[in-house]
Amino acid sequence: MEANTSATGRPDPFRLFDEKSQSGFGFGSGFLDGPEKPLPPPPPSVEVLPSQVSLNVEFNVEPIDLDGLTLLKGRVSTKEVFGLSNSDLIPGKYEGGLKLWEGSLDLVKTLSSEMQSGKLSLTGKRVLELGCGHGLPGIFACLKGAQAVHFQDFNAEVLQCLTIPNVNANIQQNLSATDDNNSAEVRFFASDWNEAHLILPHVHADDDDDDTKNGQTVDQAAGYDIIVMAETVYSVSTLPSLYKLIKKCLCSPHGIVYLAAKKHYFGVGGGSRRFISIVEKDGVLAASLVSEVTDGSSNVREVWKLHFR
Repeated sequence: MEANTSATGRPDPFRLFDEKSQSGFGFGSGFLDGPEKPLPPPPPSVEVLPSQVSLNVEFNVEPIDLDGLTLLKGRVSTKEVFGLSNSDLIPGKYEGGLKLWEGSLDLVKTLSSEMQSGKLSLTGKRVLELGCGHGLPGIFACLKGAQAVHFQDFNAEVLQCLTIPNVNANIQQNLSATDDNNSAEVRFFASDWNEAHLILPHVHADDDDDDTKNGQTVDQAAGYDIIVMAETVYSVSTLPSLYKLIKKCLCSPHGIVYLAAKKHYFGVGGGSRRFISIVEKDGVLAASLVSEVTDGSSNVREVWKLHFR
């Protein structure tokens, strides 16, 4: 998905959601149509330290109930952070990380359900949240005994102004329910899909695609045990890069991926089914549908689980 450019050469903002939408979620009619043009170069790939949290942007929180689990949702102004108003996305510049997407909530609920049914354990696991934004799925992993939780987002500003404060607020609220001696190693990384493997700590040492496709890696302990991501598959053009990154980061042979997304993102062509078709065509990972949400607030939403065949 590419941005149109104005006479100034700057990308015009895409709006992922119809401004008239009452739910605040779901792709609407705000997308601009037209020929695709090259994106500007992505921001530099960097690790953002917790000490680099922004103190210049107002940060507020409000509780949200997720089937009996209470987490805090941070709120910051897109205008304060990026100088933008009423824009959910400017491809190549801002990828919507300041907005809380429905898929994040679906994903937390699914992770909780998977744990309750004995299908998932987060204790002692290395977890990566891709396209984290608020970081609620990663925060859930922190609170459920993960050894390490690494948060990745396209924009360093999102991590500094929203993710880090939101992680801190949720962990502080739940200190009584966690063991400080076994607290997760929490780190934050800003990058696009093509370069994230260069800065993430747990990736396969062998980048040879043939070896990866055969499910083989130089270091079988390399990679993340669990990768979680919500609303990351809206852009058709980035799906191959995202899938390649997943294979570089997922621990073999027992690594698991949880993906929450809309079935189709109308107007842009992406969606969970488009991504799953790439997974199935490649044949390295198997995909199974875990849950489907049809609550009428948006088009159909799904949560998928991926694992090595």
